[in-house]
Amino acid sequence: MQALHQLPPDVETALLAIVGSHGLITDPVRLLAYEADALTTTRGTPQAVLLPASRQELVDIIDVLRSAGLSFVPRGAGTGLSGGCVAHDTVILATTRLNSILRIDPEDRTALVEPGVVTAQISMAALPHGLRFLPDPASATACTIGGNVAMNSGGPHCLKHGVTSDHVLGLEILLPDGTTAWLGRGADGGLDLAGLFIGSEGTIGIITSILLSLSPLATETRALLGLFESVGAAGAAVSEVFERGLVPVALELIDQATIRLVEASVFAVGLPTDVAAALVIECEGDPEDVDTDLAIAATACRDHGAHEVRIATDERERLAIWQARKKAYGVLGRAAPDVFVQDAVVPRTELERLLPEIERIARSHGLRLANFFHAGDGNLHPNLLFDRRDADEVERVERAGAEIMQLCVDAGGTITGEHGVGSDKVRYMSLMFGPSELDTMIRLHEAFDADGVANPGKVLPTTSSPEAAG
Repeated sequence: MQALHQLPPDVETALLAIVGSHGLITDPVRLLAYEADALTTTRGTPQAVLLPASRQELVDIIDVLRSAGLSFVPRGAGTGLSGGCVAHDTVILATTRLNSILRIDPEDRTALVEPGVVTAQISMAALPHGLRFLPDPASATACTIGGNVAMNSGGPHCLKHGVTSDHVLGLEILLPDGTTAWLGRGADGGLDLAGLFIGSEGTIGIITSILLSLSPLATETRALLGLFESVGAAGAAVSEVFERGLVPVALELIDQATIRLVEASVFAVGLPTDVAAALVIECEGDPEDVDTDLAIAATACRDHGAHEVRIATDERERLAIWQARKKAYGVLGRAAPDVFVQDAVVPRTELERLLPEIERIARSHGLRLANFFHAGDGNLHPNLLFDRRDADEVERVERAGAEIMQLCVDAGGTITGEHGVGSDKVRYMSLMFGPSELDTMIRLHEAFDADGVANPGKVLPTTSSPEAAG
């Protein structure tokens, strides 16, 4: 497969002079690896992929692209689930070779890192100092911190520890016009624009380095597993946990379809496959507090029909409880070649009602559903299983996904929790924002990227309109 347009020869020559042949991909076969992120329904062929090995190479690349009037798509490891790094006949700037941990400061409890550092490696580097990086997206062993910042990623433990933005102290950004700036802690006065760039999905610039906060290791961490006869009952138990004054470090729900897939795989941990749903609840702190918190969580589960509650007594048992949740996404490939993942957030109090409704929507379109998600903060991840080679099935998946999204918004929810908007959920922005609100966002974007060259077609559905301005 070839890109619709090849790089102009003079541009290709200039880029080769910067990154060398090892840092420029134009071969159509090799470009196939960059057609999509983890959301396979959204695909595009880039003109080329550039892999700068230094900050200066990245700056020089932007200068060449700007002079040639070419747009670009920043990309990390490509683990995103919203089509956020898909390039439609434009250039991809992959930051995976910018992967140095520049500094760990144990006294200040900070880490200065490049955007291509794999997220899990930050905690590994901090561990000898008794520290950790708290955000833990499910793909932490593969995804990069730059992508996490660009999407403001969450993860199972964001319930208590917060999302990525809560742990970013500052960052250096490279704007489409070649300007660089340091934002956040250490910046020289003026407005703090760091929050504007976190979660902007590469649409207003590229992150070149990030200052992160680190936290002490927990004294003790333990988990429990609650098994339920219905997903609605499990959803009700989630609300009950919080009504009893408990804020766990993580609270995850796994449905029967997911449990059966895990138990049929090499990751089986002996969960009963006849249960409708399971809750994984984790608490951390001093041992006495953990015991008290787990007892509260266990009672909440039993009061809402859990027929069994398993409490981990040691680290081995804790990891076994987490196995079904941690390996869930990987085992979906046993059931279907493709997965369409939604990422809506709803009030916790709506879970009991909405979970059966989501199952009904999937059945009405003749689709298989595997549901596992961050129940504690209402961040739903219904996974619709399909085969993208089947055009009819793809159409049914799209319709079901739209119905689920509308259901969640109508319940007072949002269209994304941690996967970003990307190119997939652009069509849903109008469900949450009116014309005036969208126009304000567009005008703010244009202040940083007037030519629309940074990750075009993502996040915002249109350009600013005279009607909205008037």
